[in-house]
Amino acid sequence: MIGGLGPESTIDYYRGIIARYREKTNRPEYPHILINSLDVDRGIAMLDAGQLDELANYISTGIEQLVRAGAEFGCIAANTPHIVFDEVQRRSAIPLVSIVATAAYHARKLGMTRVGLLGTGFTMRANFYPETFKRAGIELLVPTESEREYVHRIYIGQLLKNQFLPETRLEILSIAKRMKTEHGVQAVLLAGTELPILLRSSAERDITFLDTAVIHIEAIVDELLR
Repeated sequence: MIGGLGPESTIDYYRGIIARYREKTNRPEYPHILINSLDVDRGIAMLDAGQLDELANYISTGIEQLVRAGAEFGCIAANTPHIVFDEVQRRSAIPLVSIVATAAYHARKLGMTRVGLLGTGFTMRANFYPETFKRAGIELLVPTESEREYVHRIYIGQLLKNQFLPETRLEILSIAKRMKTEHGVQAVLLAGTELPILLRSSAERDITFLDTAVIHIEAIVDELLR
């Protein structure tokens, strides 16, 4: 697993994989997990500079290190780096489980046709999510420009620094509610693996959230058990 992007969600992935593995096997065992923790700040700097080739090189090198350590398949425990997923998979000697493909498959199984997208500004501006969901027959909608700027700012400035503030939670919920009311989205895709941590203590029941981390973890465990 390529982790560290960001650290808190990587911890959640590790715990989630173990819990889901034990639930599916009904055995108190630990699956063999290799984690290569990369530098999230270095990755963000590459994205800010538009250096996607460098980002692909950085992640590909991380995958190569996992292969040398004995990994049989891989995953990236974050959404935004999937902006270069296709190139990383092309170079990889092992198959990679895509968070984007698994999220689209999950939403299609639920019968979704119109879904809101929340994540970093990089994710909300890019085409990798909309194109994958379009192939699954699902339209993705993003917040307004000012809302996208807000979400990106708090993501980089708070969530990746392990700051999950009540006032931020309320603002994110307000954006999700507006998207449901004004655009008729059937669910909001949390395409940033820190967002579910932020919203975890929310008692909101009027909005369906699709947690990409949980969806990804299920697919990872399924692959572990093949």
